[in-house]
Amino acid sequence: MSGLRRLIGLYTTVCAFGAGTMMAIVFAVIFLNSLGRYLFGGSLPWGEEAPVYLTIYGVMFGVTVGYMQDRHIAFTVVTDLFSRPIRRLLERFVDLAILATGIALAVSGVMFATKRGGVQASGLISSARDLAEATGIPGLEALGYMGTWQAAMPLGGILLTIAALLKLATALEERPWAREA
Repeated sequence: MSGLRRLIGLYTTVCAFGAGTMMAIVFAVIFLNSLGRYLFGGSLPWGEEAPVYLTIYGVMFGVTVGYMQDRHIAFTVVTDLFSRPIRRLLERFVDLAILATGIALAVSGVMFATKRGGVQASGLISSARDLAEATGIPGLEALGYMGTWQAAMPLGGILLTIAALLKLATALEERPWAREA
């Protein structure tokens, strides 16, 4: 197995771990919130809003895994009509489109988070302040601001950009233009 293939496997595993972790946390928060509501008559003050934001992070990781494993939506009914060299060319076009999309998502995400990142997340700000005060870690207050959660967009863009570069590097390593013996 080449070093590039190992790197791709590691990258995909890290992204899958990120997606799985986010979804496990979302499940745990929703479960605890539901349990609290039925057993104690109340839910966590941040339990309604946090899962929404955590899901966005999970989706960003998951989209990257789906792309890396070629488990994304593809119009094979159309592409199967073409010869193998044309299909490879179309695959590279998709990789370039994902590269452009990843860069655009990262740039626009940074712009969005920079412009509106200081907005307080209404369901999280008081809990984040309490957490920061209780632990003595002032940085935890950032969990109460939208910038922390809007950072999922640039992260997703960076993840997709890296994924597209890895896939393009794999295509170059395979040298489809070389004649087979």
